[in-house]
Amino acid sequence: MRKIDLSNFQVATSETAREVNRRIILNLIRANQAISRAELARKTGLQRSTVSLIAEQLIAEKWIAEGMVGYSPRGRKPRYLRLNVDRVGVVGINIRPTWTTIALADLNANFQAQETVRTPATPEIFVEEACKRINTLRQSHPQIAYEGIGVCLPGRVDFRSQSLVFAPNLGWKNVDLRGPLEAGTGLPVVLENAANACALSEMWFGQRENTRDL
Repeated sequence: MRKIDLSNFQVATSETAREVNRRIILNLIRANQAISRAELARKTGLQRSTVSLIAEQLIAEKWIAEGMVGYSPRGRKPRYLRLNVDRVGVVGINIRPTWTTIALADLNANFQAQETVRTPATPEIFVEEACKRINTLRQSHPQIAYEGIGVCLPGRVDFRSQSLVFAPNLGWKNVDLRGPLEAGTGLPVVLENAANACALSEMWFGQRENTRDL
């Protein structure tokens, strides 16, 4: 697992690397909220016009929002950028042998709502119950644009097929959870092993946020 090192990176300049620059800009905004376009240009070495174009695209896609106006002794006053936590959210599902937690989080990983229920005995019942609860959660927060669902599992996950290979503590084997969850909610779904998910959480939001490789 690898995360972009925001203190030591090289930006791409070719047409095919636009997405790389977008991710760098988005992650710098996340790590330095609030931040101006000029500061983003200084940190990345990109042209200000390029940074402004990427920022406008991210604003249009509702990933980020403009905040307060900064001070400038002359010229145009800067508008600071931040993650659009009021608009964009993700659903997280943490499946444990006894209990399952379903939560709605903003882009800063702050929970907006969550509930814990008993883990069903079979994956079929789990999918049915999870879809009902997720759809109810979405109806309760209609102002939020849901980008997807992340599922944390205590077992082996096939990364390519995104299927559960085996979860011994659940007694589930060779299960397709992604397909039925996507069909029942209309949202993209990503599965991850519990240990990997914990490590990723620590890298992005915990004490090891500045760690590049793990």
